[in-house]
Formats: sequence, C-alpha cells, structure tokens
Amino acid sequence: MARLQRRDLSRPDEVREFTLGSLEIFALDDVVVGRTIWEPGWRWSETVKPIAGTELCEYHHFGYSISGRFRVQMPDGTEMEIPPNHLFEVPPGHDAWVVGDEPWIAIDWAGMRSFARPVAGRGERIVATLLFTDIVDSTAIAERVGDAAWRELLARHNERVRWELDRYRGREVTTTGDGFLATFDGAERAVLCARSICTAAQGIGLMVRAGVHTGEVEVVPGNLRGLAVHIASRVLSLAGPGEVVVSWTTRDLLTGSAFTFEDRGLHELKGIPGPRAVFAVSGAAEAGEPVPPSAPAGSALRS
Repeated sequence: MARLQRRDLSRPDEVREFTLGSLEIFALDDVVVGRTIWEPGWRWSETVKPIAGTELCEYHHFGYSISGRFRVQMPDGTEMEIPPNHLFEVPPGHDAWVVGDEPWIAIDWAGMRSFARPVAGRGERIVATLLFTDIVDSTAIAERVGDAAWRELLARHNERVRWELDRYRGREVTTTGDGFLATFDGAERAVLCARSICTAAQGIGLMVRAGVHTGEVEVVPGNLRGLAVHIASRVLSLAGPGEVVVSWTTRDLLTGSAFTFEDRGLHELKGIPGPRAVFAVSGAAEAGEPVPPSAPAGSALRS
C-alpha cells in the first residue's frame, strides 16, 4: 500500500562497488531506485557482463541523467548519447559506456534491485525456490500474429516478467524462449510473483502458467543445474493456463500462509522415486499482497 515517505540520497540502503563505478540502492517499499556513478572508462560489456552472465544488459532502464555523458548501443547498431539534464529510456538488450573524462551520474527507477547481482558463486550449491514460467500456446500465437507482432508481444511479456521479478526480489537465471527460470530466497515471494506474472500476462492478451519447487541446485555460468531444476520444470508441465502449481516441498514450506491449495493428485516425476503430490495455488493471496507500483511514464509496461 502506498504511503507518504522520503529517502535521503546521502544514506543508501546498499552500495554495490564495481570496477570504475558504484551503484547506490534506495528502497521505497516495493519500488527500488538506483543512483549510478560510472567513472570514465566504464563499459557494461567489460565491467558488468562477467557478473550478470548475459551477453547484453537485459534491464529496461528509465532515469534522469545528472552529469556526464553516456552512450548506449543496441544490437542493430543503433546508438544514442545521453547528456546531462535529460530523461532517458533504454530498452533491454544493450551495451553502454561512459563518454569523455567526466563520471556519468544518473538516477534509475527500473530494475535496480537485481542489477548486476549474480544468483550465487559459480559452482556453489544453494537451496532456493525455483520458478519456471511459460506462455501457453506460444507457437500458435506466433503463427497467428506474425513474426514482427510476436517479437513485440514477447518483448512486452519479458518486460512485465522482469518487473515482477524485481518487485518480489527474484533473480532471473535464464529465459527459455517463451518463459523464465528465476530463483527466490523465500517460497511465499516466489508464489506471489508467479501469480502476479500470470495476471500481468493476461493484461496483454497472453496466458502464462507457472511451476514452483524448492530444492538444492548448483550454480553454473548463466544457469542452474541439479535434480531440483528438472522437478520444477515438470511441475510447470502440470499447470494449466493461468495456473500456479507448486511441488510438495514448496507446499510444506507454505503451511500457515494465507494461500489455499487444490490437491492435483500424485504424479510420477522422472528421476524421483515414487509418486509425488502437486498442488495448484487457489483462493485469496496473502492479505498484505502489494499492488504493483505504476510503471514510469512512457513505460512499455502499460497494456
């Protein structure tokens, strides 16, 4: 719920240090604002790419350039320079660098909670709640609307998913063509995020389904591996359009929450001995489930 509040820019909640720069994080409940300070010589593909594990920066930035000059390059070669005292929007899938000998300082209102944060150390085994999503009947939709319209629709879907992941503190691991794999450090946030993603997709004319499972995984460059990943994928396959289905493990972790569950019976899951129960999330969400903040003006998040 929105409330009257303010933040002192001299007291960030978190500071992330990079080679040739830093990112200051300020939290206003569900909205996170970042102040970027990139020094001369900073470039995303050299500084952040090894951390993010993606070929290009996949965040959609909205912000205000305070000082310095910044240049952005899109995959098709299109470039734009951002001078001081300008508002800016930068779509996902870009490289960027500081121009000249003055630091680029800017305020960014989108995607800063998870910007340049790896899931965990490479090769590390962690316990996490995994969320898989995919678009229902994506191939048929693409054939019906045509390639250009499908690319635009998929971009809007991806934008909305990333917005919800950021809001619920999820970390994007990878995309699966028409879906996402993300991790959470809490089962409740994962399910809340899954529900919000399904709702947001309906707002742009798509149906998304989601599967959630909690277990141990191994972090590898740009992905996760382990039995828990396969289980989460198979749980997803049991979900219907607009549904969130959770595994027995995640269901147990949510005991006492405000969620209610529909028993979807026992299923044989490849690699797991014996039949296992899965559950569809139903009923009211958590009483205090936040309403998504409005996207910045001009955002592609609007329907």
